Amino acid sequence: MAKAAIEATSTSEADDVPDVRLSGVRKTYGDVVAVDRVDLDIRRGEFFTMLGPSGSGKTTMLRMVAGFELPDEGRVELAGADVTDLAAYDRDVNTVFQDYALFPHMTVGDNVEYGLRVAKVSREERGKRRAEALEMVRLPGYDDRKPNELSGGQRQRVALARAIVNRPRVLLLDEPLGALDLKLREQLQVELKQIQREVGITFIYVTHDQEEALTMSDRIAVFNEGRVEQVGEPEGVYERPSNAFVAGFVGVSNLIHRDGGSFTVRPEKVRLIAPGEPVEGLVVEEGTIADVSYAGMITRFHVTLDGGDRLQVARQNLEQTSHEDEGMRGERVKVGWRREHTVAVAEQQG
Repeated sequence: MAKAAIEATSTSEADDVPDVRLSGVRKTYGDVVAVDRVDLDIRRGEFFTMLGPSGSGKTTMLRMVAGFELPDEGRVELAGADVTDLAAYDRDVNTVFQDYALFPHMTVGDNVEYGLRVAKVSREERGKRRAEALEMVRLPGYDDRKPNELSGGQRQRVALARAIVNRPRVLLLDEPLGALDLKLREQLQVELKQIQREVGITFIYVTHDQEEALTMSDRIAVFNEGRVEQVGEPEGVYERPSNAFVAGFVGVSNLIHRDGGSFTVRPEKVRLIAPGEPVEGLVVEEGTIADVSYAGMITRFHVTLDGGDRLQVARQNLEQTSHEDEGMRGERVKVGWRREHTVAVAEQQG
């Protein structure tokens, strides 16, 4: 009983240690500060996304976790061990890149098991793990094909299989779907999340695509100018942005200035108020429709409020279509939303 209790305690303590911990990490290139003293804990087994525009520091951060770059300041830990000064090949991580980085002269099977050969894993074990990895990425039986015989989506799956076959503690993915067309990208977003759940490996995913981040992640870190603006679950980051930058970058958001403060409200939370419609419990503003645009499932109304702000309203096209709304440009309207859908935000610091 005592031994079992000790083992249970040890396992529990191990589970509490983050798979990746970044403490005060800073990286500069000349006068450019790419990453500015970032602190992050990434939990064991989670799908964690670093989201931000180009130049925000997210890829530099990923490269420091991988060991391709060394920080000027701060510490990088993997499973509680300080790996700040370790070479990339000495870290229990693998990386998947956007350009696949497959060996064109090798078959799919040889590409997948390449890392196992380097590690001198037996032929029998290599074959077993190769088959498991290809099954996991939905490519069983593709062992003898060459990369040039595959589609872009299939090549990305092979790159993923090659990365997970070594069973790393952490898998780093640097915008791996960026080169794919929209439909295939959306399909692989779902598949990647399913694969991550199946293998149980910690995924750290870099993207500039906010919809991709919201779809796939357990948690998101929003990067801007080398700093982390907010960390949280997708719903929290989207519904309760910490500042104007997060509100504007993660989805579309209306920024409204009133009484010396700023707040946001999402376009889908706002509605056009019909004449005579009850407005109890709503925040109501008046303005003029400046533009109407059709976007398939929704129509977007751009309203210039009397207070000077511009607000977007997103209405689902359930029974109406935008053809019926084209003539509304220039009309005076009232818009409204529930008070609890407004979020006070700090303005972005310049």
